[in-house]
Amino acid sequence: MCESMCIKVIMATNLALDNSLLTLALQVGGFKTKKDTVNAALKEFIERHKQLEVIELFGELPCDTDYDYKKGRK
Repeated sequence: MCESMCIKVIMATNLALDNSLLTLALQVGGFKTKKDTVNAALKEFIERHKQLEVIELFGELPCDTDYDYKKGRK
């Protein structure tokens, strides 16, 4: 969603990262660069938290009593 609707801001960042974790993530993910590894990890982190927000909505939204789930079956 963000890739089509958001403005990307690229900035130089100086971070103290756990090198062993970064190396392992690079290997496990099959990434070529540390930058790609960190960006993928950030994207996954964001997506997981968005999923948790959706999961919290289960049972909170009213169901559609007029919906016929059998109608969609073949």
